[in-house]
Amino acid sequence: MSTHPVVGITAYDVHATFGGSSERASLVPGRYVRNVMRAGGAPVLVPAGADARSVVARLDALVLSGGPDVDPGRYGEEPHERTRVAEPGRDEGEAALLAAALDAGTPVLAICRGMQLTNVVHGGTLHQHLPDVVGSDLHLLASGAFGRNTVDVAPGSALHAALGPRTCLAACHHHQAVSQVGAGLVAVAWSADGTIEALESDRGLPLIAVQWHPEQVDDPELFDWIVGLGRAAGQR
Repeated sequence: MSTHPVVGITAYDVHATFGGSSERASLVPGRYVRNVMRAGGAPVLVPAGADARSVVARLDALVLSGGPDVDPGRYGEEPHERTRVAEPGRDEGEAALLAAALDAGTPVLAICRGMQLTNVVHGGTLHQHLPDVVGSDLHLLASGAFGRNTVDVAPGSALHAALGPRTCLAACHHHQAVSQVGAGLVAVAWSADGTIEALESDRGLPLIAVQWHPEQVDDPELFDWIVGLGRAAGQR
């Protein structure tokens, strides 16, 4: 039996250039891949539109990656002028993957957009433009730049068990955030301005969702967590 659990990472469907020609491509930032490999996992790319249940049946764990905004129509709102939704099909495809993973008991790590989608799938809502709520751009610096934000983690949570300390310094780059927490989820981390920075299942399911980007810095604990749970799942 392999000791390298298979970890699916959801992909972007974007235009890319190959040999001078441009076409649609399924891509994922390399930091996700390298962090899964460093933790001992075997990463596989999961494109939008893949059959959720058949894919999840072959995975030991799932990472919902970051990316563009979730369509606000999924939580009953009109788009804010600053909202930029994902490519068609990504919301639906990742929602199906998440549902299939939770049904199967497959461990899930949801990152940034992945956390927001997780909340929406559970019936929650989002702040569409966080600066309107907190009065600053602390969570979203210049394009391509990641700020560092101190996050307070609830003792006794699965996130606290994974990270160790009650506080962590998170790499953040987002203009949206959780507003109303969805059913079946519980907030377990907050920034100083009250922004919800992490969610997990209130039913003991193997799910951690974080608003920050652990793949961007030397922050291996959450990838160790997801790969470790995937290894245990694959050996059952």
